[in-house]
Amino acid sequence: MENEEVKKESPAPPCLTMEQVSPVPPVGAKPHEIIVVGTAHVSEKSVQEVTSAIEETKPDIVAIELCPARYKSLTGQEEEKEIKISELLSGGKLYFFLVQWFLAYIQKKIGDEMGVKPGSEMLAAIETAKRTGARVALVDRDVGITIQRFWSAMGFLDKVRLIGSLIPAALGWGEEEIDIESITQDDIVSQMISEFRKISPSAANVLVDERDAYIARNLYQLSLQGRVLAVVGAGHKEGIAKHLAHPEQIPSLEGLSQKPAKKITFARVFGAVVTLLILATIGLVLVKAQSSQNIALAFGIWFLVTGGFSALGVVLARGHPLSVLTALMVAWMTTLNPFVAAGWFAGMVEAWKLKPTVADLKRLAQASSFDQMMQNRLFKVILVAALANLGAMAGTFIGIYLIWQRLGLVDPAELLKGIL
Repeated sequence: MENEEVKKESPAPPCLTMEQVSPVPPVGAKPHEIIVVGTAHVSEKSVQEVTSAIEETKPDIVAIELCPARYKSLTGQEEEKEIKISELLSGGKLYFFLVQWFLAYIQKKIGDEMGVKPGSEMLAAIETAKRTGARVALVDRDVGITIQRFWSAMGFLDKVRLIGSLIPAALGWGEEEIDIESITQDDIVSQMISEFRKISPSAANVLVDERDAYIARNLYQLSLQGRVLAVVGAGHKEGIAKHLAHPEQIPSLEGLSQKPAKKITFARVFGAVVTLLILATIGLVLVKAQSSQNIALAFGIWFLVTGGFSALGVVLARGHPLSVLTALMVAWMTTLNPFVAAGWFAGMVEAWKLKPTVADLKRLAQASSFDQMMQNRLFKVILVAALANLGAMAGTFIGIYLIWQRLGLVDPAELLKGIL
């Protein structure tokens, strides 16, 4: 695919961070009125409501549910950074990126269906504030910290459920008609958040509750300087109001802005267990194989099954034949080493052939269908790496089972009965 020129956005209106707009208020300053406008991020009606609210109330400060990074992304001002494929494919960053991108893609997809660009009401608020002479403040927490805390807060099963619900939504499977205009109603919003809490209470706490407190703290600080009108997603309106009713109880920003500490997760424990299982299988083969032919058979099973499933993952991702061959050849080795993965090698080969650029990252955000995603070189590299890893993992368990069964090392069925 030939490189295309990325369209430049028109210059965005000036917007200030909390540090720039919020000097230290005078001692004894009393808070002014805070008006909170709840919006649907992809609704034309919300754009009109925000514009009317600012023009009618003429606040001193308009607070926007954005952080500097999201504001730059929304207005096309992202910094041109080189894509380091090796870093992107390492550790858990690969799946972290996929989930973050799927969330953004689904919001954009809804916006396309409604004919409204996601975040249009935020831009309308900034433009209207400029016309009315109000200052503008970005009051949300940095999106990078939010996503890190969100991913860290989720358990393994929560992540599986999330990915399982995002993929069909992104592909358009099982879609239901959604009345976007009704999303700003309190009862509808409460119901949606309640359903999200059932999927992952800890993740809902990070995405909703923590940000309610963070935004409320900033709004209270701004209210010491003048009347504030806040433009936030409808899902935050109720929580912010509760915090503002008791500002002395709002948590500090420092505690809400910390990156999550490393912890022992299910994924780490699972990886350690798989490694021990592989080592135990190797030990059993060496002790009980009784002949070099059985050892060769065990290696052959391991090579073909782990490599075959990993290569199948690359094929499903429509990867280059060299990437398929790479996955086939290295999977047997990478499954023995917890510090490397077949997907890293297959992804690097795919990147070598496709040569993704920063322009691909920008175009990926504009994709409106799965076919367009698959035409994006960066997405193809990421998908190749992800499916190669998943294939190698599946091959590991199937390979262990077949080796135990064919060589008569341990009867898997009897072993499971004994464990259960």
